[in-house]
Amino acid sequence: MKTILLLATASLLLAGASFAQTVAPGSLPSETPDVFKLATDRLDYERRDVMIPMRDGVKLHTVILVPKGVKRAPILLTRTPYDATAMTSINATTHLADAIDGYDHPVDVVIEGGYIRVVQDVRGKHGSEGDYVMNRPLKGPQNPTQVDHATDTWDTIDWLVKNIPETNGKVGILGISYDGFTTLEALFNPHPALKVAVPMNPMVDGWMGDDWFHNGAFRQQNMPYIYEQVGSRKNEEKWASGVHDDYDLFMRAGSAGALGSQMGLEQTGFWRKILAHPDYDAFWSDQAVDKLLGKEPLKVPVMVVAGLWDQEDIYGAAAVYKAIEPKDTANDKVFLVLGPWNHGQQIHDAASLGAIKFGADTALEFRQDVLGPFLAHYLKDDAPAMDVAPVTAYETGTNRWRKLEAWPSGCAKGCAITPTPLYLHAGFKADFVAPQAREAAGEATSDAYVSDPAKPVPYRARPSQPTGYVPPLTWTQWLVDDQREASGRTDVLTYTTNVLTAPLKISGEPIVNLTAATSGTDGDWVVKLIDVYPDEVPGDPTMGGYQLPVAMDILRGRYREGFAQAKPIKANAPLGYRFALPNANHVFLPGHRIMVQVQSSWFPLYDRNPQTFVPNIFLAKPADYQKATETVFHAPGKASFVELPVVGK
Repeated sequence: MKTILLLATASLLLAGASFAQTVAPGSLPSETPDVFKLATDRLDYERRDVMIPMRDGVKLHTVILVPKGVKRAPILLTRTPYDATAMTSINATTHLADAIDGYDHPVDVVIEGGYIRVVQDVRGKHGSEGDYVMNRPLKGPQNPTQVDHATDTWDTIDWLVKNIPETNGKVGILGISYDGFTTLEALFNPHPALKVAVPMNPMVDGWMGDDWFHNGAFRQQNMPYIYEQVGSRKNEEKWASGVHDDYDLFMRAGSAGALGSQMGLEQTGFWRKILAHPDYDAFWSDQAVDKLLGKEPLKVPVMVVAGLWDQEDIYGAAAVYKAIEPKDTANDKVFLVLGPWNHGQQIHDAASLGAIKFGADTALEFRQDVLGPFLAHYLKDDAPAMDVAPVTAYETGTNRWRKLEAWPSGCAKGCAITPTPLYLHAGFKADFVAPQAREAAGEATSDAYVSDPAKPVPYRARPSQPTGYVPPLTWTQWLVDDQREASGRTDVLTYTTNVLTAPLKISGEPIVNLTAATSGTDGDWVVKLIDVYPDEVPGDPTMGGYQLPVAMDILRGRYREGFAQAKPIKANAPLGYRFALPNANHVFLPGHRIMVQVQSSWFPLYDRNPQTFVPNIFLAKPADYQKATETVFHAPGKASFVELPVVGK
């Protein structure tokens, strides 16, 4: 034993002497290893970091998390620009549930289902090779290469099923927002091993109604996202405006284009494309995912998940469903979920949203009753039965889930949807009776206000928080903000019904029909459909008189004749403006009232309209911004109304 100890001591001394020889005199060796090897025996899963080759030689960084002991387990894949490593961090615990407790992971479904979780950096982002292109278009007119997200997904799935011995060879893909977009891209020429797709709140058409524009009005508060997402591979460049209130930031800059120049945003290719394509030209329409999917055969079961108060991508999910549902002739491949959620809330707590309480965790109900059984049915070897309706829609107002055969549909059987105009009237009244000839009674046939670009209507109470996910986080709630502040402004028209004596249910898209005039040659129209609570709400006094938005959106007036080409508006001429509001599935209860608000700015979420026609509003000069008198008509032959999809027996 003494001999062994002497030998060991000598070895340590020799090692120390050898190590000391590599250290410069007067310095200390680093105590940090070049590579730290994680002791993985304590974990309940195995982590594998791999670089998967694509058909063009580019390798994509992929994190594979395999629960220990699993055999013949399905794979749940997410492809993301948001850092696969950060999305699969250990969080100082030994459990897979904590490693994936963050963005884009329905944790309980993954863990209880025993799935192999795979998260991959898309090409050009974080650990992946290649070049990054925002929402890289499919191969075609806007992408002359031979690779896109569809081919990258095919190559990834092919590698996964051949190189993960614990899998049963079945793959599901899911994701939220951008990751919902990449989920949809997997449906183009899908790999045979792809058995199901769940796009949640997906980016689908950035011009029509998702992240970049809504009906032509630019969502300028997303400029920091563009800056950070495209500015560097690892999102290391941070938007630092130096201004606390975004209202002040965008007002001082003048136009979105001017602010982009001040911040150096023109260094990024995607911003230059936005500046060059303010209209809905081929650049945008060629890559609208709903339109492209409408031309594809339906091969993979799809569950499209939407939030009724999705503050970022409220357009895309419904548009995809509308495009692909007609292909589902057997009504067994296309599913839709409409939840009372903000953007991505379905994987978090959803017992409430802002001031609105639902009485139960609606997201947990969705994951347990819908998402979990749906994935298991298509991915598990024994294909357990599921009781998932073609449409699962939450009914706000009454706060209950409905199982439906299609959308829009007010109930399971025996009822119909009737387009019913809610007319605007003199005296700021609203009702379901069309305006009559009342000039003899001295009633006004129109209402007017002055829209001043120097004092645009805030889209929410100031200070305007940036659209990020940094505490204190209220950006996620703005679509349910109380609208009372706006209703008291002189540049907002507010029309209200009498108190309802019976419930009124709507299901589908309310359609705005304004007859309006502007003294300018351009202008925006913002219309809000609102549920006004009773003056007092027993048990919840803070909700007394609350003005809850049910559906709201904006139309840039220059596109009233078509989105492909902007045209000046004829000044002071009563013209028709027609556009759809986002989907609603809502019951206006007895004791409540229905309100419609009309205004011409929604700032700083959307850029200001100069109200003087210029070819490109991004390049508008200070002198272009002029006051305008906006007139909304409510006379026979010049009626203004919101067409409600009313559910009736």
